[in-house]
Amino acid sequence: MRRDRLAFAALLVIAVGAAGCSGSHFGASTTAAPSAAAPAPAATVANTTTAAPPPATAQPAGAAPPPQASPSLKDKITNFFSNKSATTPQAVANADPDADCPYIDIRQGASTLTIPPPPPEGGNEAMTLKYQGDFVRAARDCKVVGNQMVMRIGIQGRIIVGPAGGPGEIEIPLRIAVVSALTTGSKTIATKLIRFPVTVRSVETDTTFTHVEEGFAFPMPSAAELASYIVYIGFDPIGAAAEDQQKARATAPAKPKPKTKPNPAVPTG
Repeated sequence: MRRDRLAFAALLVIAVGAAGCSGSHFGASTTAAPSAAAPAPAATVANTTTAAPPPATAQPAGAAPPPQASPSLKDKITNFFSNKSATTPQAVANADPDADCPYIDIRQGASTLTIPPPPPEGGNEAMTLKYQGDFVRAARDCKVVGNQMVMRIGIQGRIIVGPAGGPGEIEIPLRIAVVSALTTGSKTIATKLIRFPVTVRSVETDTTFTHVEEGFAFPMPSAAELASYIVYIGFDPIGAAAEDQQKARATAPAKPKPKTKPNPAVPTG
């Protein structure tokens, strides 16, 4: 068992180096257009639908049955939402189901989650790693309601247990952001930090997690503007830490005012 863990640690040194920075880049400057984000190798991002296969032709008697057609990407998206959503979404009144939907992509620099964060320079990151998370696939669909674009975004990922990890519960800090990526610069249209727990039950197998965000909405732009919109997903541990600090300051008790010392020069009584 120890030999397997050490071998796994050696592989993680390579994987962590290839994954790059695990911190979120959602807080970076938006004055320059973002570079195209390359999804993690294992991740599948569903953005387009494919045409339905042509109807099957009649087969001669005794012929082998034709192979089953693979489901279209549209079917995969539908199955992903129907299988993974905790509750069935309600129909939205006055919604346009044929609205163009922004593309979804993984934010560059935010595709990998490491717990704990990388140690100071020179530390052995692989041996101190408890958990590592990445994305497996994502899907989205859109409806226009009034002057709002309403999205449903589904995300699936996995957690790998590192040499210092074990069974337990961890928190996933997931960031969804809609960005207008124009040649003149980028602008954040809407952003949301979502935090949810994941229970790791075994160190021998990966743990899969799923989240479906319902009702992610933003003002409906013109068709030309909508063409520049991108929905980014990524891990945002830095944003989660900042949120914790803000809550701690808001709930911290007020410091008592120092008592005024009596002036001995002032006569009393």
